[in-house]
Amino acid sequence: MDYSAANHALWNIIIQMGLIAGAILLANLLRQRVSLIRRSLIPIAVLGGFLLLIVKIIGLVDLDEDLLEMLVYHGIALGFIAMSLRVPSAKDLARKGDLTGLKSGAVIVSTYLVQGLTGLLITLLLGYTVMPRLFKAAGMLLPMGFGQGPGQANNVGSSYEALGFAGGRSFGLAIAAAGYLVACIVGVVILNVLSRRGKIGKTRSAAEEEPDADFFQSEDEIPISDSIDKLSVQFAMILLVYLATYLTAWGLTSGIAALSPGLAKTVNTLIWGFNFIIGSALAILLRVLLERGKRSGLIRRQYQNNYLLNRLSGFFFDVMIVAGIASINLEDIRGLWLPFILLVVFGAAATWFHLSVVCRKVYPDYYYEGLISMFGMLTGTISSGVLLLREIDPDLATPSANNLVIGSSFGIILGAPVLILVGLAPKSDLFCWMVVGLVLVYLVLLYLLIFKAHRRKK
Repeated sequence: MDYSAANHALWNIIIQMGLIAGAILLANLLRQRVSLIRRSLIPIAVLGGFLLLIVKIIGLVDLDEDLLEMLVYHGIALGFIAMSLRVPSAKDLARKGDLTGLKSGAVIVSTYLVQGLTGLLITLLLGYTVMPRLFKAAGMLLPMGFGQGPGQANNVGSSYEALGFAGGRSFGLAIAAAGYLVACIVGVVILNVLSRRGKIGKTRSAAEEEPDADFFQSEDEIPISDSIDKLSVQFAMILLVYLATYLTAWGLTSGIAALSPGLAKTVNTLIWGFNFIIGSALAILLRVLLERGKRSGLIRRQYQNNYLLNRLSGFFFDVMIVAGIASINLEDIRGLWLPFILLVVFGAAATWFHLSVVCRKVYPDYYYEGLISMFGMLTGTISSGVLLLREIDPDLATPSANNLVIGSSFGIILGAPVLILVGLAPKSDLFCWMVVGLVLVYLVLLYLLIFKAHRRKK
């Protein structure tokens, strides 16, 4: 085997990870030394991502965008698996009986509908006035790009392009990239405003508050360093769950493809795209099995360490955030700048005002954590939701991060009608207006679920 620099496959991942590490360390130095950056509350991972994006644009470094996309994809799943393996506290167990998970799904899907309604009204208005040749259903790409990310924006944009929307795929990807920038930039601005108003506390780093011994090591846990290091045990459990996630997704997609190839084209992409939900479910299953094994006496010690799992999830999320920002690549959208700018600006505003109302009802005990995390996810991705959340909840002590995962699970079920509406809108102008009406009806139903539904007291 050739171990020299000529072996690109051998050294590429080390080079790319080294660039990411360098960007993180430089961003950390800038935040510590530059007071303006420190006061801005911009997360170190976000700053590092933009530093790497800038040097990529000016041609100083050659980034492997395929590898960066893989790091984002795997980082989401690994981070949430680490979070789901954590042993729940008494406070977490007390929350299990409420409807927060279901209502989080309703919050997510209702935001898709608000974004779709905003987008459709904008493109219909432009289509009937200054841009008569505009593809009027283009507004439905707003919830695909903002709410569901570049994957769905790419798929729906490509299908719209096949139906006559010239540049539909590029338009969808551009909205998705702009949404990520909205999550990172506008989200940080909002954090600053809330901080100045005294609504949220100041950020806290690990260096500013060391964990106490009880938090790091419980009485019944495995030793810190035995024949195998405790960190290695945590990492092994995460990778084992991720392997099981791959096998589960592979089994599901293979089975669906064998039964119905037509259904497989739609469902299989969804399964692989939401692999972090499968991973979180399997991590919870492993956690439950370990708990029951300990109660029965088969297992003598607790293998999970919440402190180390928090640190590992933080590591995965930091790498994912830097890679995600550095991989942004806005394609040419030619003569579509006017609808693009209007969709991004009004879409971001509508998303914020909608979430500021519904999150106050669903997350009364941790309103700002729930609001900031949902805004980050529903303009960008789950990773941007987590990065904003970690600025005001660095240890992920509130259920906000878990609500993103659990809510996404319910959102798959509640969001099925949205995909139907996305397919109906491009059929004709009449169908566009019909979709506007159907969106309003479904939005009312979801509002009833959010504001009126409650679990009966025994």
